[in-house]
Amino acid sequence: MKQEAFVDFHGKKILVTGASSGIGRAISIELSRRGAGLVLLGRDRDRLSKTVELLSSADCHIICLDLKEHSSILPKIMELSQDIGRIYGLCHSAGIEETRPLSSCKPERFKAMLDINVIAGIELARAVCRRDVMGEAGGSVLFISSISALIGMPGHIAYSASKGAISAAVRSMALELARRKIRVNTLSPGLVRTQMTTTSLSMLSEQQIKDIEAGFPLGVGSPEDVARAAVFLLAPQNSWITGTDLVIDGGYTAQ
Repeated sequence: MKQEAFVDFHGKKILVTGASSGIGRAISIELSRRGAGLVLLGRDRDRLSKTVELLSSADCHIICLDLKEHSSILPKIMELSQDIGRIYGLCHSAGIEETRPLSSCKPERFKAMLDINVIAGIELARAVCRRDVMGEAGGSVLFISSISALIGMPGHIAYSASKGAISAAVRSMALELARRKIRVNTLSPGLVRTQMTTTSLSMLSEQQIKDIEAGFPLGVGSPEDVARAAVFLLAPQNSWITGTDLVIDGGYTAQ
C-alpha cells in the first residue's frame, strides 16, 4: 500500500509574493519541490525569471506588479484565474523592513511600510479568496510576519506596528473564512540572512549587529529554515491549523 506524502501540493497552485529573492524565493523553491504549481509575483521580471530557473517544476507563471498599486491587485488576480484556473493558496512574503528611530519615523515612511506589509497583503487575500478564484474545497493563506510583532525592539516602531497589524487581522480573517475551509495563518521568523535584513542592519554599528546576533541561541536563520515552516502551514494535509502564528526564531523569544 502506497503511503500518502505528509506534504503534497500536486494539483495545487500557490501565489507567492516577494518571490524574486530571499524568503519568498526559498518558499517558491520548496513548494515546487513538493509538487505545487506556482505564481510568482514581484516587481522585477528578470529576478523572477532567475527564481523560475531554480524551480523543480515547469508549472509556473509570473506576475510583474508593484504592490503599492493596490487597485491593480484584484484585476491581475482575476485575469490570472481565468488563464490558469483555480488558485489553492497565497503566501504573502513581500515586505518592507527598515530600522529607524522614532525621530526619523515620518508618516510617509510609515505609510509606505503599511502599504506593502498590511494593505497589499489583505487585498491579495481578498482577491485570492473570491469564490470564483479559490475552489469550493477551500485553501490556505499564509502571511510572513515577524517576531517584531511579538516583542519590542529599538528602531522597529513602524515595522513592529505593521507586522502586529497583520497578525491581528489574520486571527479575524481565519474565523471569518473557516466556514469555507480556508485556513489563514502567520509565520513569524526572527533574524534571517537576506538582502533586505542586511540592508536594514547596515544602519547599525558592528557591535550592535553582533549583540543582536548573539541573542539567538541557535544562531541566525536562513531563508530555507523559513521556507520549510511555510510549506508546513500551507500544506493541504494540515487542514486543522488556522488562526495561529508559528514562531521560528532559533529560540530568541524563549528567553
